[in-house]
Order: sequence, then C-alpha cells, then structure tokens
Amino acid sequence: MDALKILQVSDRANWDYDDEADVLYLSVGEPRPAVGVDIGDGVVLRYDEDTQEVVGLTVIGLRAKLAKAA
Repeated sequence: MDALKILQVSDRANWDYDDEADVLYLSVGEPRPAVGVDIGDGVVLRYDEDTQEVVGLTVIGLRAKLAKAA
C-alpha cells in the first residue's frame, strides 16, 4: 500500500459527538464512505481507498480518555 495522504491542508473539518455512546466522529470535509482501520486504544482511522486520503477519525470512549489525560 502506498503512503496515505495525512498531512494535506484542509480548509474544513467536521465533528459530531454522540454523548450516549461516548463516541467522537471527526471528518475532513463532509463525512463520506471510507475504510476504517483500528489503530488501537479505541481510535479508528478512516481513509478513502481510491484517493489514499485520510478522511476522518472515530474516537471511542472519549470521556475516559480525557479523564485519564487530566
């Protein structure tokens, strides 16, 4: 697999937080279909297979992560 385009400048980022599930969804631009790869510790990297661009992250258990960091 070629290197993913991670450090591309984006003029837009979107986010949505599901309080009940404690999940943060971050998207570069509008959310779009993507492949998810679990990169550990409750973080899923989402990327577009066609363009090899990172299109978002999903963070599971955000409250616990923030409490641990404090």
